[in-house]
Amino acid sequence: MTNNPYAILLQPIKIGPVTAPNRFYQVPHCNGFGYRMPQGMAAMRGMKAEGGWGVVCTEETEIHHTTDLSPFLEGRIWNDDDIPAWQLMTDAVHKHGALAGIELTYNSHDAANLYSRASAFGPQTLGITGGSGYEPGQTRRATKQDLQDVRRWHRNAAIRAKKAGFDIIYCYAAHNMTLAMHLMLKRYNDRTDEYGGSLENRTRFFRELIEDTKEAVGDTCAVAVRFAVDELLGADGMRFDGEAHDIVAMLAELPDLWDVNVSNWNNDSITSRFGKEGHQEKYISFVKKLTTKPVVGVGRYTSPESMVSAIQRGIMDLIGAARPSIADPFLPNKIKENRAEDIRECIGCNICVTGDTRFVPIRCTQNPTMGEEWRRGWHPEKIAPMKNKKEILIVGAGPAGLEAARALGQRGYHVVLTDARREAGGRVLLESSLPNLNEWRRVADWRITQINKMENVFFYPSSPMTAKDVLEAGARDVILATGATWRRDGIGRSLHHAITGENIFTPDDIMNNKLPSGNVVVYDDDHYYMGGVLAELLADNGCKVTLITPAPMISYWTQFTLEQDHIQKRLLDLNITLITNHTLASRVGKTVSATNNVTEAESTFPCDGLVLVTDRIPNDSLYQELLPALADGKLDSLRIIGDAEAPNIIAQAVFSGHLAAREFDEQINKDETPFKIERIHIVA
Repeated sequence: MTNNPYAILLQPIKIGPVTAPNRFYQVPHCNGFGYRMPQGMAAMRGMKAEGGWGVVCTEETEIHHTTDLSPFLEGRIWNDDDIPAWQLMTDAVHKHGALAGIELTYNSHDAANLYSRASAFGPQTLGITGGSGYEPGQTRRATKQDLQDVRRWHRNAAIRAKKAGFDIIYCYAAHNMTLAMHLMLKRYNDRTDEYGGSLENRTRFFRELIEDTKEAVGDTCAVAVRFAVDELLGADGMRFDGEAHDIVAMLAELPDLWDVNVSNWNNDSITSRFGKEGHQEKYISFVKKLTTKPVVGVGRYTSPESMVSAIQRGIMDLIGAARPSIADPFLPNKIKENRAEDIRECIGCNICVTGDTRFVPIRCTQNPTMGEEWRRGWHPEKIAPMKNKKEILIVGAGPAGLEAARALGQRGYHVVLTDARREAGGRVLLESSLPNLNEWRRVADWRITQINKMENVFFYPSSPMTAKDVLEAGARDVILATGATWRRDGIGRSLHHAITGENIFTPDDIMNNKLPSGNVVVYDDDHYYMGGVLAELLADNGCKVTLITPAPMISYWTQFTLEQDHIQKRLLDLNITLITNHTLASRVGKTVSATNNVTEAESTFPCDGLVLVTDRIPNDSLYQELLPALADGKLDSLRIIGDAEAPNIIAQAVFSGHLAAREFDEQINKDETPFKIERIHIVA
């Protein structure tokens, strides 16, 4: 350890009555498993502990049915019946010597109670923001008895958590969701009793939760607080240089640990397009000056140098992480072993967040095994060795082809990887050159780094392959990862007739530096990042841009990655005209017409150049040409993966490549579900 330049990160840290084995702290994060899939959740958390994370925490965990967060699948510890499910996690975490933490939560107007149908309550009667964000209902004003009840429920939940084996128990006041936070905020709290008015009164409930929890479990469990020190709302919100400073000073020595961040979640987990590594330091750095207790902070730290710097500069004592621990559960062990170049760095795309926001198991662009630990038995660092000595030809070195080549190489197969371009990366190489998406290149860079270490994987760039070339190459097992091409006719989800005319461009044109000029219309029927980022690029290049979309919201799907509002603000700041609920109708001369989806009224827009961001066409012609060779026995296997099979997001392309590598030379029964399902067993 003395020769390790990152040795400071490996030091144990005392947290109240427990000791973390190192400074790597997986902060609470949602995952889409929740109470519904406890075995998947436990296996995922256990993998983090195996990878060296010294503390591994749950997601927000409901303490009572009156704070039901449905439809979101979070944790629940409503009663003793929930204890066995949590023991699955604590056992999995303790098996590898890590501490297990649980984030207890009681949300007020963020709890829609759609499942329990209980009346939610908060500091005042207020419209409910949980569920859809615009639920047609309100909370009731909490009585003093309500607050006493929540204190009792929180205490009971802490005792259950201790019985379940947790080492760290959270009192949660962050992300503009919890009752404790809402009572502290002047914009919500208009009470005139001892829980309202002065800051001391508004902080009273939070203090009581901490004191109750310490009294109940503090003999053996550390009591942590998670507190948002800034909401980035200016005078209307909590501010690090205002009341947040005074709250920390007021409670400084009361908890055993401070876990501090910014709020809301879209700021805390800002994508790399809008926030870089260490982006929260400005707001959280004051906390360590006010308390002797250990401080955890986050900032999507992926570089060990940045982590060491944050410790040495006195910003924090433990490196908090959610997304970096998802992209690489073994990040701490790789740092411990001086293998920093092997870290699978987070790209900050927030695909992991969509597990929670889309109510499905967590997934990751960089780590295709994330969420598959229990149901498929996948491990991020281990893979079954090859069964038979074979040579595999992979055509296409985009995200799917690179991952297939890397994983097959790890299994021990002889792999020949070719690509028509001079450089590997495919769509990742092109898209990472777009504004503020440079960190996405890590998807290709990490895989290329790993492949370059393998003596059994051979990459041939500048090698376009025909069917004849493939057959003459001699490999009897072929995987095609030939990608997809953006459509030039506008056909997609909303438009079913071709748009014709001059000066029509696709994202492929733009990414290959063929740019329009003058008045440019971007028609976005893709609804993820591409339409918005191309509009930004064109505006930066002096075009007068109008962005038209059939959706009711610009870059509609990015609300699930927590960046829609950031995207819309940036486009507005660039004076881009935003037109929603309109479907492209026609192109005539230097104009385009679009139809209002609601009124059916047609509008015309000046258009020197039209950029169509609609569907993509799979590049599957090589696959079709090789199918007869497979039927004739000239090939033993032929598989098409990634966008060439079905265009999708980069995460799905990487998953597709990994799946192909795992399934190669295995007997696959297509009639059977290829993964385990968590089911309720009915006992007669």
